[in-house]
Amino acid sequence: MAGWPNLSDLVSTSHVDAPVGLIGAPLAAGSVTPGNCDEAPELLRSTLRRIGRYDINSRRELSTAVLDRGDADVQGLSIEEATAPITDAVRSSVEAHALTFVIGGNNAVTRPAVHGLAKALSLPLDRIGLITLDAHFDMRDLDQGLSNGNPVRALIEDGLPGANIAQIGLAPWANTRVMHEAAEAAGNLVITAAEVRELGAHRAVDQALGRLEHLDAITVDCDIDVIDRSQFPAAPGGRPDGLMAHEFFEAARMLAAHAKVRVIDLTEWDPPLDPTDLSALTAARWLAECLAGYEMR
Repeated sequence: MAGWPNLSDLVSTSHVDAPVGLIGAPLAAGSVTPGNCDEAPELLRSTLRRIGRYDINSRRELSTAVLDRGDADVQGLSIEEATAPITDAVRSSVEAHALTFVIGGNNAVTRPAVHGLAKALSLPLDRIGLITLDAHFDMRDLDQGLSNGNPVRALIEDGLPGANIAQIGLAPWANTRVMHEAAEAAGNLVITAAEVRELGAHRAVDQALGRLEHLDAITVDCDIDVIDRSQFPAAPGGRPDGLMAHEFFEAARMLAAHAKVRVIDLTEWDPPLDPTDLSALTAARWLAECLAGYEMR
């Protein structure tokens, strides 16, 4: 639209030298709550034209080019089958860009995103950190196979130390005692949604980054159900009394500003659950906040 600079200007398949890459990971299989998270990457792309590039609060206009690398070929695949394509797509993007966005899909994309980062940098998992913005621990048992409810437990089993994991935004009445105790026993840093409200998003993120500052690279998982259900209806696992959207945006911007953060995913957005455009606009605003953070590096 003439006279309206917007995010779609910055995201293109032609920006080959862009410092930021974007990958779609439309994985829907293996969801604890079946849905249509595979529709999210396409809707995000189409919504970017509705988000401007000018931040009135900082008086800065976004200018960072983003190469849209397309979608990993995972449609119709199981989580196990989709792991290699997503890992390879993330590895290629990390090798080419300072920051990579992975747009899920369900939360099972987080595990291959971490492995893709490790492979790109030739690092063992014990040199990689994971920060989750999530209402859930994602520590379900693995005895029934991989799902969107156990990527954190699967990564720990893969060799990612719990001491390298910081989890922010855990919600009451959305987890089990067993999961909580397993996360603490593994050494995960746990910051509940109530503690985020008490500390403020900035201090909560600062704690998480401080915990992982000795590591070489970090993946951030933004499970959209961390947001209060009223402000993001299209999250199957969303609950009342989650983080406010502004807290989520503040956390995302701060995390993207950290140079060791090389991969950020957005997961668990199920577009058909929201007949309005609220969820789509919130997801697209997330991308603007992350780019603003990147430009602060």
